[in-house]
Amino acid sequence: MTQREALEKIKRYCAYQERCQSEVRQKLYSFGLNSEPIENILCILIEENFIDEERFSKNFVRGKFRYKKWGKIKIKQHLKQKDISEYCIKKGFEEINQEDYLKALEEILLKKSDTLVNENKFIRKQKTIKYAMSRGFEYELICDLLSN
Repeated sequence: MTQREALEKIKRYCAYQERCQSEVRQKLYSFGLNSEPIENILCILIEENFIDEERFSKNFVRGKFRYKKWGKIKIKQHLKQKDISEYCIKKGFEEINQEDYLKALEEILLKKSDTLVNENKFIRKQKTIKYAMSRGFEYELICDLLSN
């Protein structure tokens, strides 16, 4: 595949859905390209605004929080796996309203607690905390909401 063909194909790939540099780089390697053409293509994509790490981060955070109800810890881990910078991660987290975040955590805690009807109080609390932490919420926030 030539660099020009790869560029056209990867533009369609980026236009379909928001992508980060690491995803695009990986896709370009799957085309069988070497490092130099890949870096050239990435520069073109950034200049033409097909790739924007900050925009990607904001969309990722917004989507994972609103639709999957992930907490900040889990979202941050996934963004780091995609080699997103700390700056872009912080910008992404600006998309989450603190009130909505607490409300989502509260809903998760209530739902989980309701499913553990036959457990004693201590075990129910431990399982609820563990579940909320697995969803990426902070331990301190979970304990604060459970103690109220």
